[in-house]
Amino acid sequence: MEEPSQMRRAMIDASAGAISGGISRTITSPLDVIKIRFQVQLEPTSSWTLLRKDLSSPSKYTGMFQATKDIFREEGIRGFWRGNVPALLMVMPYTAIQFTVLHKLKTFASGSSKSENHINLSPYLSYVSGALAGCAATVGSYPFDLLRTILASQGEPKVYPNMRSALIDIFRTRGFPGLYAGLSPTLVEIIPYAGLQFGTYDTFKRWAMAWNHLHYSTTTTEDSLSSFQLFLCGLAAGTCAKLVCHPLDVVKKRFQIEGLQRHPRYGARVEHRAYRNMHDALRRIFRAEGWTGLYKGIVPSTVKAAPAGAVTFVAYEFASDWMESILT
Repeated sequence: MEEPSQMRRAMIDASAGAISGGISRTITSPLDVIKIRFQVQLEPTSSWTLLRKDLSSPSKYTGMFQATKDIFREEGIRGFWRGNVPALLMVMPYTAIQFTVLHKLKTFASGSSKSENHINLSPYLSYVSGALAGCAATVGSYPFDLLRTILASQGEPKVYPNMRSALIDIFRTRGFPGLYAGLSPTLVEIIPYAGLQFGTYDTFKRWAMAWNHLHYSTTTTEDSLSSFQLFLCGLAAGTCAKLVCHPLDVVKKRFQIEGLQRHPRYGARVEHRAYRNMHDALRRIFRAEGWTGLYKGIVPSTVKAAPAGAVTFVAYEFASDWMESILT
């Protein structure tokens, strides 16, 4: 049985992770909706690809500002928070599991449960801990991620008015395994993504602490970092991870919506079994849509990843400190 202090630490990590995830997801939801609309759009968006393929069918969304304007005009302000309920149901257990597992792994690796001792872990252990924590969190919350994608990808008129109707259609067309459609590319993506995010976050924090020590002669601990410095570390970590892993996120979204209904107004739908596997999906997307197809939604994704990573880490640090203060 765990010692009371370890149980308290696990509760703090889980609660702080859930709070930080919920705040981050709600704030960045508009950018996430725009990103998803681009990722599930089969029609090429670049003029070069259209000319090369001799295609004349226009895409619904061609740029971030155009997409923002069209979503607002057609769906109102609520359109930018479409699918936010399953997103919160996904991200809160996701971040709770992620930060709890991450703390456990770092405690195991460092031999100490104190967070200030975790900063001294090697970059390699930070990357591995982040990757494993991301995998555990993904498996535990994946069905809600799938529902989020399905609901956020539709506009007006809605194909699925709520989560229940989407669930019924998933079971009808794909059965129970349909709830985990796209899990393989997600896990392949989450290993480098979570590893990069947490590994680079710890690396940037070490650099910031060294900079503080050099310029202000402060003690080299996490307490010496300001909220703005933590924000910049999270921002940089989220941006680095997203730029590397975006093509796998596009593939994941295509698997999540394949075979499901899509209103013709928003372009062609991904047919059932359109892709045999992850490699086949990457090949087919590249062949039909060019390199830009693999990076559809990269602008809102990168713009979102930076504040999302920053808000998540800063909110986690504050929520963790707050809960520790009231429980000790």
